[in-house]
Amino acid sequence: MLRVFTVSELNGHIKNLLDNDPLLLNLWVKGEISNFKQAASGHLYFTLKDEFSTIKAVMFRSRGRRLLFTPEDGMSVRVRGYVSVYPRDGTYQLYVEEIEPEGTGALYLAFEQLKHRLEKEGLFAREHKKKLPLLPRRIGIVTSPTGAVLRDMVRIIRRRWPGLQIVFVPVQVQGESAPREIARALYWLNRMEACDVIIVGRGGGSLEELWAFNTEVVARSIFASTIPVVSAVGHETDFTIADWVADVRAPTPSAAAEMVVPVREEMARYLGVLEGRLLRAVREKLQFYRTRLDSCCRSRVFRFPVDILCGSRGQVVDDLYRRLTRAMEQYRQHQQSRLALLSGRLQALSPLATLARGYSICTRLDTGMVVRQAGEVKPGDRVKVELHRGRLSCKVEEAVMEQETD
Repeated sequence: MLRVFTVSELNGHIKNLLDNDPLLLNLWVKGEISNFKQAASGHLYFTLKDEFSTIKAVMFRSRGRRLLFTPEDGMSVRVRGYVSVYPRDGTYQLYVEEIEPEGTGALYLAFEQLKHRLEKEGLFAREHKKKLPLLPRRIGIVTSPTGAVLRDMVRIIRRRWPGLQIVFVPVQVQGESAPREIARALYWLNRMEACDVIIVGRGGGSLEELWAFNTEVVARSIFASTIPVVSAVGHETDFTIADWVADVRAPTPSAAAEMVVPVREEMARYLGVLEGRLLRAVREKLQFYRTRLDSCCRSRVFRFPVDILCGSRGQVVDDLYRRLTRAMEQYRQHQQSRLALLSGRLQALSPLATLARGYSICTRLDTGMVVRQAGEVKPGDRVKVELHRGRLSCKVEEAVMEQETD
């Protein structure tokens, strides 16, 4: 009699078969990524396909965070992992441990992806670049404490400007901890306001050795710096993400030291030239105003001021005074005439003038309302009559309304 399996038992048996197949325990598979998705947990889910078939794949977060680039739909890759069954769904899938892009290296692909993304965000834009100070008081250097890079920069700085202060922050410039150490050094120099300009860099090397300067954490730390940053990574032909984000890119660390520090003797000569130009400009200005003053002193207005004021100029002033007096009198007369005209018009409309011609105003004594017709009062009502001079208090004996005529 055949054994009856539960679904869980069947899936478990198939999983056991796959897990014990030496070929499926560690293999490389190439194909094209599709349906790529990164879950909130950090796990990566995608489908690997070729022209004729597909297989589901998963890369757990512990492996995925080691990737230097971001997988994308349509990307041709080679993946290493093992095949097993996901018992809950009864589906087999590829459990990925490594991903390599086909046709190009993982580091170069990661470099291009990050460069494109940061450029799109504006981190390379010229308007964000800060100018280097003409004469810094303190210079910050972020690099490895070992090697010739630090010694070369210090030697050049001391030679060009003896006594200039140097703030050195030692960091690892390659390896897994290097990006975080470089970012912390930049943050500390900014927070402490420890210097006026920062040189960050290292000597030459391969893409792998320079990789710390191609990481996002270093790029964003350089961009966030309020202190100008000079990137001095590798040789003149080496380009990193840090070079594009930095305010200034130096072809070599030695060139960076020469960029930020002027030669003391050259600066002294330059200041001497400026001093000479300033003195000449002051002398020329003094001579110009001295000549102008002499010319003014020789002019007639300064030599004979009384004659000018009491002579023809005085006559002009008298004439202007007479003209002004006459104009003011004419204006006064015109305004006075206009005032009299307006006063006459106002007087003609005055109710007092009407009363003076024999008219009167009758009002009810109880309400103060003006009585305009006989029908508004009745016999016995008290009224007040305003005259041109004085008033009368009257009692109505009779109220007669006249018939209106057409």
